[in-house]
Amino acid sequence: MPFFMLRSIVPTRILGVIPARYASSRFPGKSLVSIGGKTMLQHVWERASQARYLTSLAIATDDERIREAAQSFSARVVMTRDDHVSGTDRAAEVASASNAELVVNIQGDEPMIDPAAIDAAVLGMLEAETDASDIPMATLKTRLERPADVSDPNVVKVVTDMEGNAIYFSRYPIPFVRGENETAAHFKHIGLYVYRRDFLLSYPGLTVGPLERAERLEQLRALENGFKIRVVETDYDSLGVDTPEDWERVSEMFEKTMVKN
Repeated sequence: MPFFMLRSIVPTRILGVIPARYASSRFPGKSLVSIGGKTMLQHVWERASQARYLTSLAIATDDERIREAAQSFSARVVMTRDDHVSGTDRAAEVASASNAELVVNIQGDEPMIDPAAIDAAVLGMLEAETDASDIPMATLKTRLERPADVSDPNVVKVVTDMEGNAIYFSRYPIPFVRGENETAAHFKHIGLYVYRRDFLLSYPGLTVGPLERAERLEQLRALENGFKIRVVETDYDSLGVDTPEDWERVSEMFEKTMVKN
């Protein structure tokens, strides 16, 4: 569908939610670490605020330290329950109190998130709604170029069908290329999601299947329960901060960027 036609059907209510918690198992307090003079959370907020199609944006947390930090840069904060097991559950609680038609779950540990990637996922969801009304969520992928990333179990791969819907997500290098003279493209899954609100509210109650338990990939829950996921290709490559080492690497990148500017 032409871009101008998609713009004409953009819903008036698209809510972006940035789940943020303090008690990260691998890097406690990571949302509030400083990168280039700002907290990581502020970087995510400022970049997400530049997305064209979000009509509202909120930080979802259960921690007063994060609430105070977010309010220091005038972000909207929604306090949620402290028993959520995932960011999706936290986003669902925020969505339950909103009248949004679509809800975008934006990772709070990606300080270099590209606003255009958020818009691409939203437009992919709108296109899916136009082409096939049974697609309740969308996400992103980017092409992998380094063989080391293809084999890395920490880099989640995705394969899609001819309509651009996910077939499977895995930590394994899928597709496996059997023939010595054969080649295949490999794609990294980027964990940014756009949901229809009603589907997001039902998501925490879906049955957790054996594939999700084995791979420890929450998005497999939708596939195992028979739902489709539209996957949009983007040039953006996510760089999440999960460990202190990740923080150091991202901080160095910001320093180099500031020197160039």
